Amino acid sequence: MPHLPIRYHKHEIILIFLLFTGTLALAQPYPNPYREVENWAKLPNGRTMGAVGKVTIDPDGEHIWAVIRCDAAEPGRFGNECLGSDLDPILKFDQEGNVVQSFGSGMFIWPHGIDVDKDGNVWVTEAVSDDRIPKGDPRGHQVFKFSSEGEVLMTLGSPGVPGTDDYEFNSPADVVITDNGDIFIADGHGQDTNNRVMKYSSDGTFIKSWGRTGFGPGEFKSLHGLAIDKRGRLFVADRGNNRLQIFDQEGNFIAQWTQFGKPSGVFFDDNDTIYVSDSESDNIQNPGWEMGIRIGDAHLGWVHYFIMLPTGDPRNKRTNGAEFVAADKYGNLYGGEPGPRKLKKYVRVRP
Repeated sequence: MPHLPIRYHKHEIILIFLLFTGTLALAQPYPNPYREVENWAKLPNGRTMGAVGKVTIDPDGEHIWAVIRCDAAEPGRFGNECLGSDLDPILKFDQEGNVVQSFGSGMFIWPHGIDVDKDGNVWVTEAVSDDRIPKGDPRGHQVFKFSSEGEVLMTLGSPGVPGTDDYEFNSPADVVITDNGDIFIADGHGQDTNNRVMKYSSDGTFIKSWGRTGFGPGEFKSLHGLAIDKRGRLFVADRGNNRLQIFDQEGNFIAQWTQFGKPSGVFFDDNDTIYVSDSESDNIQNPGWEMGIRIGDAHLGWVHYFIMLPTGDPRNKRTNGAEFVAADKYGNLYGGEPGPRKLKKYVRVRP
């Protein structure tokens, strides 16, 4: 029987070539159907953009909430940008990039994660490391629930004190709220923090926790972001281990995905699409991968698109590009970039 010719797609030929030549670091053969909207975010009263933390979408599907760390006057300053500032770090933007709401002045040293529940309440984590808290300062290691107008409705954690008990945190990185009001908190922003997931009921009553520092299933090395898909699965951006870990809401391990690079943030839209931001892949921390935003199938995990960071240099070990990503109901994307101090909007220009 004659041998039939093997047919390869163009991207498969590129991938095979790079595998054989050892230059796989250059290969992310996914199309990019998005275009950046230049100078989208506009801050009021001449305020300069500070480091951007997590971004998320309001329940109306149109407005964008973002953590904007306060200080922008000292480019080298990192880790305590809101210390001594009277600027609001929690901002709400309209589709044109105008700020329509802000609050939180004086409450944070280094705000990080944000989520908006189905009722419009805004949840924010304070992830400042313990060595960045001035002696006697009552801030840090907390999670706040605000109304959409900025009224404090609930506070979790012991102010200014790191801990390991059921109602204590150590630099909590992110928070996500389920439709029934349960609260999940990524407790820890580094290898020396708690590295665990905390679960509370809607009234703040502790339910359970799981995780510790490590490399195995259910172990973490800087759990940086949280999100829940339409199936109720909890996704953890286990950034230090270069993977997404997937759990049910009781903490049972389901799977891990490594095809989204070194994930800092994860987001799901109503069309069952997953968006994962990778701001730290480099030749040291995650060799062979490029920084950018990967977009794919939330159910099975296939990656379909990739917005590569054009200024990402894998030789430099530093955060760059979007640490967090969100998508509105129109399919526009928003990336929060702490290192470059940018809040970017992307619109889809090709099918």
